Amino acid sequence: MKFLIIRFSSIGDIVLTTPVIRCLKTQVANAEVHYLSKETYEQILKSNPYIDKIHFFKDDIREILPALKKEGFDVVIDLHHNLRSWRVKRYLKIKSYSFNKLNVSKFLLVNFKINRLPKKHIVERYLDTLLSFNVRNDNSGLDYFLDEADRLTADNFPAEFQAGFNALVLGGSYFTKRIPKFQLEKICEKSDLPIVLLGGKDEFETGKMLEQKFEGKVFNGCGNFSLNQSASVLQQSQRVFTSDTGMMHIAAAFKKDVFSFWGNTLPDFGMAPYMPGPNSRILEVKGLHCRPCSKLGFKSCPKKHFRCMRDIVLDEDVFLQSNKN
Repeated sequence: MKFLIIRFSSIGDIVLTTPVIRCLKTQVANAEVHYLSKETYEQILKSNPYIDKIHFFKDDIREILPALKKEGFDVVIDLHHNLRSWRVKRYLKIKSYSFNKLNVSKFLLVNFKINRLPKKHIVERYLDTLLSFNVRNDNSGLDYFLDEADRLTADNFPAEFQAGFNALVLGGSYFTKRIPKFQLEKICEKSDLPIVLLGGKDEFETGKMLEQKFEGKVFNGCGNFSLNQSASVLQQSQRVFTSDTGMMHIAAAFKKDVFSFWGNTLPDFGMAPYMPGPNSRILEVKGLHCRPCSKLGFKSCPKKHFRCMRDIVLDEDVFLQSNKN
């Protein structure tokens, strides 16, 4: 059978679909697996050996529809389930299975703090789209594949980092998901190993400040690495400190111990690190009446206090936990 998997964005969401790709390819006899996404995310998918062909579009989904029609797909697995994916399904006119986004339940939790969400990770919900094909979770976690050209070497880091380092992710799609500067400083101060900072160009100045304050212990990689080079940093790190970001899911794919900081979002949305390293830990302020304030995030805290991130306690136990093997 010839399958088309659809997930347009974003980094973390696409990484979370990798068990679907793998399980479909390995458990359905003679399955031919294609994937449709936005051109921006080619780096995430290009080296995945379980994908037979990738289809990308730049802006308008209509630009790719005729080419998809010519492929002669048997089934669409829709893991995005929005208007654009509906257009694809309508155009192809074939059997499709769609992921349930649970928008009503998310609305109730965000606006009324009524939690009707299933205690089920989004990976499991993605895999439910394959039940008709007798595909089951192989419990191998997430995948992330790197080309040799994307792998960093010891020469990319200062000499004192080559005996081992931790990674700290500064970026985030929304302010209310990002770790505050004073918390970043605490992590750098308390870390038992040198730290490589990861983020985009927008985080460069913050990274520079931390690098100067903790001279010799912190290396600013913000804005200097591609996505896959940043993934290579995560792969080589001992532990990863991050907020709810795509890099968090890439770290989980590498089975790293992930110390994830949760601000306006909740792990209850079903997107906690999936099968990360055994000493991983979720850091959050439970019982805060205004949390979650959004299923995505805001440019600033709606309540102006940002307690969801500011009140996270970074006691010694956090770092003692990270040292367990």
